[in-house]
Amino acid sequence: MISALTLAVIGIGLLAGVLGAILGLGGGVVVVPALEFVLPRFGQEITIGQAVAISQIGVLAVGLSGAAAYLQRGLVRARTGYLLSPYTILGGAVGSFLGLVLPARVVATVFALLLLYSAYNLLRGLKRVEVEREPSRLVQPAMTFAGIMSGLLGIGGGTVQVPVLNLMAGVPIREAIATSTFIMGLTAVGNALVYQAGGLLDLKLAAGVALGVLIGARAGAGLQSRIPADRLKLVFSLLLIFTAVQLLWKYWGRA
Repeated sequence: MISALTLAVIGIGLLAGVLGAILGLGGGVVVVPALEFVLPRFGQEITIGQAVAISQIGVLAVGLSGAAAYLQRGLVRARTGYLLSPYTILGGAVGSFLGLVLPARVVATVFALLLLYSAYNLLRGLKRVEVEREPSRLVQPAMTFAGIMSGLLGIGGGTVQVPVLNLMAGVPIREAIATSTFIMGLTAVGNALVYQAGGLLDLKLAAGVALGVLIGARAGAGLQSRIPADRLKLVFSLLLIFTAVQLLWKYWGRA
């Protein structure tokens, strides 16, 4: 019989998969705080480092499932993805190592600040016209930074990659989300290996999250095309702000 804990973990993965595929997040902004806040209620203590490690498997699952759906619909800029993925993979390895050695409060604070900055960037760009633009020369270093955040925070890098692809590389929002989903799957493989070597990856919990993510991501990729681009950016931004406030309260509100 499936335990309540297992059902909760699968439920977290399901929600993360739907939102991750719709918003290009990789699901990490749901998985990491949800695991931290929900699992203790079922008697399962977990650190933010362990949550980040489990989230890497969720990111891998949403990357595989979501990217497959986007590829079928022709939304993935495959050439852009292959050219930029080495930067995110390298950054991911660096970020994963930092995730093994930095204190939990530091990781959570960086996570929250990154979410707020990404939300600001997207809200600032809400009124921009969805047309092709010449890419900035800062795209490659920005994608390397996205990889570092992916490895450090288990967020898939989409919180940085989507704004970078949309606002700096000139890729329309729907294609930016699809390409980000494609890239994050490649990056998560290396990240997960580093956390496994560091002893933080709980494979049983990760399998439950991945199962939910695989189901949710497929549904989320289909829903994404039905949401107007401006509303998509607004929902993305509000979710980032909400998650950032939650994390800051947990690690600083009671200090």
